[in-house]
Amino acid sequence: MRFTSTSAAILATSLQVAMAQTFTDCNPLEKTCPADPGLKSSTFNTDFTKGNASWSGAAYTTIGYGSNGAEFKIDQNKQAPTVQTDFYFLFGRVDVTMRASPGTGIISSVVLLSDVLDEVDWEFVGGDSAQVQSNFFGKGNTTSYDRVKYIPVSNPQENFHTYTFDWTKDRLQYLIDGNVVRTIQANEALTNYGHNYPQTPMRLKLGSWCGGCDGSPQGTIEWAGGKTTFDGAPFNMYVKSVSIQSYNPADNYVYSDNSGSWQSIKINGGSSSSDNGSKSSDSTTTATTTKPTTTAVVAPISNTAVVAPPTVTGASNSTSSNSTAAQPTGIKTTTAATNATKTTTSTGPAAATGAASTISTLTGASLLSIALAVFML
Repeated sequence: MRFTSTSAAILATSLQVAMAQTFTDCNPLEKTCPADPGLKSSTFNTDFTKGNASWSGAAYTTIGYGSNGAEFKIDQNKQAPTVQTDFYFLFGRVDVTMRASPGTGIISSVVLLSDVLDEVDWEFVGGDSAQVQSNFFGKGNTTSYDRVKYIPVSNPQENFHTYTFDWTKDRLQYLIDGNVVRTIQANEALTNYGHNYPQTPMRLKLGSWCGGCDGSPQGTIEWAGGKTTFDGAPFNMYVKSVSIQSYNPADNYVYSDNSGSWQSIKINGGSSSSDNGSKSSDSTTTATTTKPTTTAVVAPISNTAVVAPPTVTGASNSTSSNSTAAQPTGIKTTTAATNATKTTTSTGPAAATGAASTISTLTGASLLSIALAVFML
């Protein structure tokens, strides 16, 4: 695999923090961007106990595979093994069966992230064996910090659980082992009445990073549970399987304006919407059996702003065309392929040993009240 990376922007001043990804290859709120490649079929399944395909890795990411699935290993300072899907989807359900990494200061993350910096998160602190953090952001807005919620879970560092996002235009649900543990309505006050509700095509990112390592700001170290020592290393996060159900299968998605609203997203190559907004794909795609390669720019998942408030191989993947959930109405759909294609960058060697890096766009919202500090690479 060929990988690329970016540097990190981090600020923290207290134990109460909010997490937000701050980099995007091209932000459609600011300029016209290439189309986002979509998932053509309605479902995508990865069994990481059999290997890996249709995922891209960040620089220096080396993933092992075994009976526990994909192994994201941290055994030294400044590591951040990260993978992301090669496609986007607009509304859907994501199920990740995983075991979080132990270790003081080690963070495990499951993140949905869009080009306009809409974001949905599960975050696990290695020293916290009783809960997981749920969070979301809209358009990179970090001006308020009341969206995080702590969810009880039984020893996520020792037990495999299935963590789920079920995401529609009307509401976002978090589930653990099939049980709804949090619901966010699109137009509630917490989302600024819809403005900060995640509603643009997302990719899924999985990874772990060291918040307690040397070079982290003191506030980050405190939030991560303290200073990381590697006496007990390696610290491994395991992902056994991933299932993604796209509620709007497509060849690609195009932002028709700079509003960042779901109504502005054109779906190219998808089937027409029904009265209730549901969509289905009449095609079935079989994943290749070759080892994956990548042409996408992948920022390590540790490229995260930590912002304090003023208070407080191949056969492992399969796709199918069964679509079941209600979808947004009014989404623009066309069967004609757009001329815009996703611009990608690929540098470095074929294994995770390259040192090449690519600088992505730092959004204006992330600059508000943020001091930049290089954390990695």
